[in-house]
Amino acid sequence: MSETILVTGGYGFLGRAAAAKFKSRGNRVVGIGNGRWDAAEYRMHGFDAWFDSPVTLSSLLTLDEQFGVIVHCAGNGSVGYSVEHPLQDFQKTVVSTAEVLEYMRLNNPGAMLIYPSSAGVYGAKNDAPIKESDSLNPISPYGFHKRIVEELCQSYSRSYGLRVAIIRFFSIYGPGLTKQLLWDACTKLTSSQNEAVFWGTGDETRDWINIDDATELILRCADSERQFSILNGASGKRVTVKDVLSMLRKDLDCAAEVRFNNQVREGDPRYYHADISEAVNIGWMPAVTLQDGIRRYIQWFRKHCTTA
Repeated sequence: MSETILVTGGYGFLGRAAAAKFKSRGNRVVGIGNGRWDAAEYRMHGFDAWFDSPVTLSSLLTLDEQFGVIVHCAGNGSVGYSVEHPLQDFQKTVVSTAEVLEYMRLNNPGAMLIYPSSAGVYGAKNDAPIKESDSLNPISPYGFHKRIVEELCQSYSRSYGLRVAIIRFFSIYGPGLTKQLLWDACTKLTSSQNEAVFWGTGDETRDWINIDDATELILRCADSERQFSILNGASGKRVTVKDVLSMLRKDLDCAAEVRFNNQVREGDPRYYHADISEAVNIGWMPAVTLQDGIRRYIQWFRKHCTTA
């Protein structure tokens, strides 16, 4: 496949991984986003060209290329940040996507947009598999803004014929991720002698998806002929936070005990468990088990983090 791919927010965890995945199958990959690195560094991550720039309509119009696929990874990825800085989160998430869509309408209408959304759009749910058709009840600015972006994407697809695939990713993890539960847990467990304290009760559930499976799903969406689609990106398996921390503690060979503060952090749902039937229907299937994925993450953590 020889078409050129644009990855926005390519300096981040998912953006880098998506670039490497497309590059591995022979695509030319262009990246844009906030982040300075030299040519050797960005090429190592799969980029043929890199533009250190905010993702705006004006900056996108300076790119003198036509893209077959645009993977829009730019935007805030933190619920906590959105709670503390809702206006900035709106600008990073909603405004940047509106500018990408307008760029496509004006300059690149033949491209396929792949938007990594979030399970945060679902909000508070019962302890049961969540389907794409379920109601959206976000409980944080992060989730509300993701929902707005999804509606914008659908509007542009209907009004201007743009092809769009939205992937509602659940808990993405993998080597290189330096935030969220696994990172925080590894840091706490390896730096604590007696106990490590975590939010919640431990009975909260999450549905984890390894970064290799996440980027494979992005590829499948890029090859899809659908005009507009929304898919859950997850393993389809329900795991309690307590069980995940137990796996980490065992594989880290850590003596510190795990304790929960029984407090709910603002914006955190109690249950997340995905129905992945729609993703499976386009020929995708998660391949990395959580046990193997955690082992890989810990290997990376030990190698690259001085606290390990």
